[in-house]
Amino acid sequence: MATKAEPTTELAGQPATEEHVVIFRLADEYYALDIQTVQEIVRMQTITSIPGSDLWVEGITNLRGRVVPVIDLRKRCGVDAGEYSTETRIVVVSSANGMVGLIVDAVSEVMRIPGEQVEPPSSIVSVPENTYLRGIAKLDERLVSLMDLEGVLPAALEDDLAYAASRAA
Repeated sequence: MATKAEPTTELAGQPATEEHVVIFRLADEYYALDIQTVQEIVRMQTITSIPGSDLWVEGITNLRGRVVPVIDLRKRCGVDAGEYSTETRIVVVSSANGMVGLIVDAVSEVMRIPGEQVEPPSSIVSVPENTYLRGIAKLDERLVSLMDLEGVLPAALEDDLAYAASRAA
């Protein structure tokens, strides 16, 4: 897995790294995705369900003439699903098989996180069900779970989404 960090200033002969991320909320927890994977952030819109899809696949939506599969990240990450609100957003990301929309409760900010504030996840939380977790950022007021897009969208899931989107087009 390639890291999404970029070199910055040197500290004691060692190059420091930083994460440039989009931070969003799922329930009361904060998560982040590398900003390079994020194409755009849109308000919640009509989603057409895909019969027989996984629980976390909400369906597909028409984004300016393009059919985009949509995943509810609350369901994907095992977070209690609540009602959508005026703050609910679809974070459109670029994956290996094209664009995918990720429903989040709210997008809070874009920021750069110094590498020394990021730790790998503990082996206790590194189980197959959360392959999407690649690190924890320790910010002053909160912890932010850094997500690996490839873990959120396993290859088999991406293939299923691409197939469903092509059938709906």
